[in-house]
Amino acid sequence: MSKTDNKMMRRRLMNAYLSSVISISLVLLLVGVASMLLVNAKSVSDYFKENMQVSVLMKGNVSDESALEFRESLENERYIKSTTFVSKEQGQRELAAQLGDDFLDVFETSPIPVSIDITLDAAYVSSDSLEVVKSEISKSPLVDEVVYQRSLVDALNANLSRISLVLGVFIALLLFISFVLINNTVRLNVFARRFTIHTMKLVGATRSFIRAPFLVQSAFQGVFAAFIAI
Repeated sequence: MSKTDNKMMRRRLMNAYLSSVISISLVLLLVGVASMLLVNAKSVSDYFKENMQVSVLMKGNVSDESALEFRESLENERYIKSTTFVSKEQGQRELAAQLGDDFLDVFETSPIPVSIDITLDAAYVSSDSLEVVKSEISKSPLVDEVVYQRSLVDALNANLSRISLVLGVFIALLLFISFVLINNTVRLNVFARRFTIHTMKLVGATRSFIRAPFLVQSAFQGVFAAFIAI
C-alpha cells in the first residue's frame, strides 16, 4: 500500500473516530434526558397520587369528638400520609359554595355527615391496595362509607405504565445505536490494520494480545463521549 493510500486511510479513520465520538455523545445525551424524564414522570405521578383524597364518611350519630379520636388512630396506619377532619358545619359551607345557600331547605335535618379526608402514601394508590385500605377502614363501627375516585387512580397508573414503557424502549434503542456506532468504528479500525494484524498472527500473537488495543481505543472513545455528553 502506497504512502498516499496510507494517509487517506488514516484520514478516514480519524474522521470515523471523530464522527463516532460525536454521535455517541449525542446518543448518551438523549439517554440522559430520557432517563430524567422517566424519573420525573414517576415523581409527578407520586405527587398526584399523594394529593388524591379519600373521603371517610362517618355515620350520622358520630360526634366530632369520636371522629377526632378515630382520626388519631388512622394517622398511625402505615398507608396514611395525612388526614383532615371535616365537621358538619364545614361540609355544609363547602356544599353551599358549590350548590347555593338554599340547598339545605329541602331537608328537615342536615344530611352532611362528619368526615375525614385522607391522603395515602403513593405506594398504596392502586386499585388493589385501595380496596384493602377501604376494607380495613370500613371495619370501624363509626365508618359509614369510604369514597375515592377509582377511575382517576386507574388512569394515573395506566398513564405512568405507558410513559415508562415508551421511555424504556427509547433508552434501549439509543443504547443499541451507541453500541452499533462503536462496533462500526472498531470494524473500520480492524480493516485499516488488517495487514498488521495478519503479520502479528504469523509471528504467533494471541487473539487477546491483538484485540487489546482495539478494546482500549473503544473504551477511550466511550469515556470521552460520556464526558462530552455530561
